[in-house]
Amino acid sequence: MAETTPAGVTVDEVMAELAGLEDPKARAGNEKHGDDHGVNLGKLRAIAKRLRTQQDLARRLWETDDTAARLLALLICRPKAFGRDELDSMLREARTPKVHDWLVNYVVKKSPHAEELRVTWSADPDPVVASAGWALTTERVAKQPEGLDLVGLLDVIEAEMKDAPDRLQWAMNHCLAQIGIEHAGHRARALGIGERLEVLKDYPTSPGCTSPFAPVWITEMVRRKA
Repeated sequence: MAETTPAGVTVDEVMAELAGLEDPKARAGNEKHGDDHGVNLGKLRAIAKRLRTQQDLARRLWETDDTAARLLALLICRPKAFGRDELDSMLREARTPKVHDWLVNYVVKKSPHAEELRVTWSADPDPVVASAGWALTTERVAKQPEGLDLVGLLDVIEAEMKDAPDRLQWAMNHCLAQIGIEHAGHRARALGIGERLEVLKDYPTSPGCTSPFAPVWITEMVRRKA
């Protein structure tokens, strides 16, 4: 028997709707980035807008282990309703990059447990988990840098980013760029680290987009702010 949410929508009905939106071309494109779903994200957001916030439904959709369902769950959940251990488990269960990114950006960053998880995850031996810690650190670099050891962060980036696994390297590079963009006193060192390590220097960048190569990224964003 299908379980019904308070709003009258069953998990089975939502899953059927998601299945009906499956697009082979979208799946092929997503799978190139490690995301195993074929639902257009604009259509996914439209479903979320219709369903609105439904924490119970969000939890049940997460439990399906289906990527599209989990993305929808992250759009309709109540971020502050998750406990610290629950968020930790969810991150470790997040198999695909998009689910991982949305969980961190749409849920964890809004959670009262964000700072505790930032510290815990940054020190985790799993590079994917550690990348979430670095993403939360980057958020603090931009919005709440008080108390952060920026020199220490640059030391770690300089020593470890070059040989870090892809997702961890990407997150550390973002932090490097954010330090250079937001903190003029550390900009010269951030630029120097980027130039020496050459991480993402040859990353293919679409026309009109800014390169993720830190020296280019920092210089362009500082120019725009000026």
